[in-house]
Amino acid sequence: MESTILLSQGDIKEVLTMKDVVEICDKTFVGFGEGTTINPTKVGLDLGEKAAYPPYEGFMNAMPAYVGWCDSAGIKWAGGLLGERKKAGLPYITSMILLMNPKMGNFTAAMDGALITNWRTGSQAAISLKYTITHKKNIKIAIYGAGMQGRTSTMAISQIFDIDELRVYDLYKSAGEKFKEDMKEYVKGEIVVVENPEDAAKDVDAIITVTQSKNKFLKNEWIKPGMVVVPMGSYQECDDEFILSADKIMVDHVGQCLHRGVLKELAEAGKITEETLYATIGEVAAGKKAAGIKSDERILCVPIGTGAMDIAIATVVRDRAIEKGLGDNFAFVV
Repeated sequence: MESTILLSQGDIKEVLTMKDVVEICDKTFVGFGEGTTINPTKVGLDLGEKAAYPPYEGFMNAMPAYVGWCDSAGIKWAGGLLGERKKAGLPYITSMILLMNPKMGNFTAAMDGALITNWRTGSQAAISLKYTITHKKNIKIAIYGAGMQGRTSTMAISQIFDIDELRVYDLYKSAGEKFKEDMKEYVKGEIVVVENPEDAAKDVDAIITVTQSKNKFLKNEWIKPGMVVVPMGSYQECDDEFILSADKIMVDHVGQCLHRGVLKELAEAGKITEETLYATIGEVAAGKKAAGIKSDERILCVPIGTGAMDIAIATVVRDRAIEKGLGDNFAFVV
């Protein structure tokens, strides 16, 4: 039995770029549409994010998948914690990815999953815009949340579009100013730090939300015809009126998106069903549903995140790391 390669975040950075991640995720979305990407819904463990016990202010998700185009299977064990982790100065996201050979069942790699999680989340925002804003190369965007995933979304979007203007809003203006400094190389136009959340949404082509807000702060009246809204997190950041009046709703994974994130409450109330949805991103990527936004439409696109993206990226990382002689090998079975 061959050994398992162990890869650190540093190893991953040596063999992976954001351009790679966007291309890998796009290819995996096509697999979703063609039926060659197999992705069960996430299994969540509440460690005090919402539950009263245990009191650790966090959650973890188990995310298995098989990706046909790279013939790889695996699982990501990932989540986010505040509490003691935040006090220790550690990043919110914590994650590991485990890969296996789907024919033989032997485990081929174990690696850090935090960097891959953040980069693929940003890539999902970029791909959502690729299949909705098809009529222009230069765009204006708004980002709510100046944290890591706001950054990776900007990095990924810049691989597909030229960003003429980026408006960023964060509860902490200092975070927005730091974001502006860090993201200059990815934005060809101007980055504007706004103090009023409504101002971020003015005259943009797309709105990306990457916050931990549990308030429905993004208002229907802010979202004009021709705009795409991409809520990335597990919370409902948009008000009900916009969700129910959006001309098209696209999702990355039907089962997950109806049970968590922006659509959860309305789905539980029976106001949003699978029949309400226009398409999955995979169906559009595979050419089974029409891409693009019309000038009189408002589109809600919900890429809540799937393990398949992580497994595909991790597989490419594993193969490149082996070629370069990176990582350590460990024989779990001897």
